[in-house]
Amino acid sequence: MIKQNPFSRSIVLVGLILLMLVSCSELPQNLDLSELSANTAVSTQVDITATEVPAAQDAAGSQADITTTEVPTADAAAGSQADIKSSEAPLVQAAISGTLEEIYARVSPAVVHVQVVLMGDSTAAGSTTTPEFPGLPDLPQSDTPLYGEGSGFVWDKEGHIVTNNHVIEGADKIAVIFNDGRMADASVVGTDPDSDLAVLSIDVPAEYLQPVTLADSTQVKVGDLAIAIGNPFGQEGTMTTGIVSALGRLLPVESSSSTASQYNIPDVIQTDAAINPGNSGGVLLNDQGDVVGVTSAIISAVRSSSGVGFAIPSSIVQDVVPALITDGHFAHPYIGISGTSLTPDLAEAMNLASDQRGALVIEVMPDSPAALAGLLGSDQQIEIDGEQAPVGGDVITAVDEQPVQRVDDLIAYLYRYGQVGNDLSIKILRDGSEQTLAVTLQARPQAESQPTSQSTTNESSESRAYVGITGIDMTSDLAVLMGLSPDQDGVLVQQVQSGSPAELAGLHASTTPATINGEQALVGGDLIIAANGEAIHNFEDLRSFVDQGAPGDQVQLTILRDGSEQEILLTLGEAVN
Repeated sequence: MIKQNPFSRSIVLVGLILLMLVSCSELPQNLDLSELSANTAVSTQVDITATEVPAAQDAAGSQADITTTEVPTADAAAGSQADIKSSEAPLVQAAISGTLEEIYARVSPAVVHVQVVLMGDSTAAGSTTTPEFPGLPDLPQSDTPLYGEGSGFVWDKEGHIVTNNHVIEGADKIAVIFNDGRMADASVVGTDPDSDLAVLSIDVPAEYLQPVTLADSTQVKVGDLAIAIGNPFGQEGTMTTGIVSALGRLLPVESSSSTASQYNIPDVIQTDAAINPGNSGGVLLNDQGDVVGVTSAIISAVRSSSGVGFAIPSSIVQDVVPALITDGHFAHPYIGISGTSLTPDLAEAMNLASDQRGALVIEVMPDSPAALAGLLGSDQQIEIDGEQAPVGGDVITAVDEQPVQRVDDLIAYLYRYGQVGNDLSIKILRDGSEQTLAVTLQARPQAESQPTSQSTTNESSESRAYVGITGIDMTSDLAVLMGLSPDQDGVLVQQVQSGSPAELAGLHASTTPATINGEQALVGGDLIIAANGEAIHNFEDLRSFVDQGAPGDQVQLTILRDGSEQEILLTLGEAVN
């Protein structure tokens, strides 16, 4: 489907070597590739190594394929900077621009613009924008249709389109627009919220469909070229470039599980290629134009690219998408535990060596594979640095002879190799003694809906008061992580809706990702502990308080911010059905 162009890649390699040797009088030291070619679609944030550069180990072979009549050899270039003339710059420009242009020309017809409509009475909690980590706040309900957009890509000649689940979740109408302007109505074939993937179907002649080619994301290395194509802010067919910034990230997702647990997508690729709202469901490509990931989320204080973007790896896409096409859903392997990485302090508290590593089991879900296999959770509380911590559970040190250094390793192994019905050999430490247990994997429990956060909107009347936040109940784990007393309760603000009463009053959202019991959470936001002097213990208390108010009422909120108590005056807003 997509052919390689080794000649272009070789020219780029040698061209970049030449660029690095050009004197200051010929090119500026702080080289911005946009100065070389107006047609070069690269981010101004990237440096030379973030342009069209294959892996370092390919360099020697690539240089050998270039004759001296095309460009000077690497040896000649290294011999003397004086031998490099500014007249060679156009060749470098053409090589860089030409390679990216060739990739764009081949892949952009496969990338589509996904537009959705959610009717005002929809109860869906989906977000049609690229989520910040992990999601954006829900908007108050309205009779006015809500419009959203994202990206997607052609999977096969049968008309299957892949996108993010959060792009199309709850949509009443979905349309797909190709780069040549053709539009087609789409229907949902299958969704998987736990991997944030969805498959759509369109009725289009096969000759108009150009499927992408998947690369093996397990072969991606930090520093590799990363190319994103999508529709940021609705700007169709936008290409941005950068590098692979990190590997093995955990991306939290809103789970549909009946266990109310928040699951994580492992092996996520981090990139500094610009990813913005509207890029969700688009492609992240390697230097061959093959898909290594599906762009899905960002971390940003301004809800646009700040150089920290995330893509679901192609290894997961390859497993999930065929199942969605065939069955409409994907059965995730499930053990049924919550856990945390064993730290030196926890190890010493359990009379283990301080350098012992593994995944400490905190809780075992009833009737789960872990429970049936006999795994034990933590049943004791100890004090570490003045804070309470659970201990006493089994410590998982290996699965199928693969070492488990931290809980992330266990999550990643399940995604990579776990199959429902398969047996895993789990090596544990129990009371300091090593044991091996056999665990038979089950399918992860599912439910119709399991939101991870709640909205303060009062939905019981025509004229409804609202604050404009999403929040979660404070737990002892969250409290300890934020340096508060373990018995501190209240509502931790997760997201603040733009232009809402909460934003106008100056409430702060949580922006710091943290790992709690092996799961990702956002911390650091304001903690609401009282309203008009009335204690707020949990979200139901806050919702009940808002329900009793009316738009325009002034409310004095008592909050904890960075451990200090403050008073904030907020005027309730109005959201009309």
